[in-house]
Amino acid sequence: MKERAIKIIKVSFLGIIMNVLLTIAKMIVGLIVGAISIVLDAVNNLSDAISQIVTIVGTAFATKSPTKKHPYGYGRIEYITSQMIATIIIAIGVISFWEAIQKIMTPGEPDYQTYTIVILIIAIVAKLSYALYTRIMAKKLNAPNLKATSTDSLMDSFLTLGTLIAAIIVMAGGFNIEGYVGCVISLLIIKAGIELMIDAIKSIIGNRIDSGLSKNIKDMINSYEGVLGTYDLSLHEYGPYKTIGSAHIEVEDRMMASEIHTLTRKIVEDVYSKLGVILTIGIYATNDSTTYYTKIKTTVKELVDSYDEILELHGFYVRDDKVSFDLVFDFSCKDREKIIDEIKDILQGLYPDYKFDIVIDNDLTD
Repeated sequence: MKERAIKIIKVSFLGIIMNVLLTIAKMIVGLIVGAISIVLDAVNNLSDAISQIVTIVGTAFATKSPTKKHPYGYGRIEYITSQMIATIIIAIGVISFWEAIQKIMTPGEPDYQTYTIVILIIAIVAKLSYALYTRIMAKKLNAPNLKATSTDSLMDSFLTLGTLIAAIIVMAGGFNIEGYVGCVISLLIIKAGIELMIDAIKSIIGNRIDSGLSKNIKDMINSYEGVLGTYDLSLHEYGPYKTIGSAHIEVEDRMMASEIHTLTRKIVEDVYSKLGVILTIGIYATNDSTTYYTKIKTTVKELVDSYDEILELHGFYVRDDKVSFDLVFDFSCKDREKIIDEIKDILQGLYPDYKFDIVIDNDLTD
């Protein structure tokens, strides 16, 4: 975790140095030739340097050890820094758009020189290279804040490209399209910022865990001898590299407590070492498949399968005169209690000597 944080900070420091140099170069050139688009581009680079400082601070806080007040650590701070970067991107886009409109209303006559073109080309190459580099590192380190920085750098290169095109057209004696190009690029920047904001908000609210990870966990647990099924897998992310969750495994009710202890400890240790997920294991007992209870289970399953809203039946167990099981409902179902009552009434009519206890579950993972 510390090594990952150091790598993110190094990438961000590199970006700060690059953006400060570009800010100075563009600001000087923009003021000399009288080009508002280049001056705004310089301001944009300055904002990038500030956003990368935010990334460094956020990463430093995210690696703090858990405390009594925050027992799951501070990993989610990275999502907050991504949101802050997105806010900066949107703000820059709005400011750029407003300035571009002003440029259309009152166009000036910037005095572009050859060195202006050279500076802009260098800026485009630098920004594109950094965007590609940070995109690779974001994927390698699973860092949402670096992904946000990569998108920001890519949009910056487009902004500078628009400025370059406008400058070439003016130098060629054409119409000054600086303002129009600025409007288009500004809208693209705002769009990118909004998309990053939405992604950050989704991460804070809580996304559905990647189906590949959830299926890998279930397949892994089901491979252990004595496990008859894995259900109720619930996973929560507390930062890019900290996933905590729980699951129920189904075992025969004849299994000894000592055997269950050994089995669940082995599962927890292996899931963490191989998949990096901290898991708590609960138990569902199941009846011997040779007993009369199997017939009841078959009847229940056939009844449950007649409801499209129900995705899964699990945790079926009969103890004395009580039958208990869980039903997983689709999120779109709004009449869960009504359906449960219907199922209970039907089963009570078929098996009047038994009481039925049904638990409602949500479709949390694939």
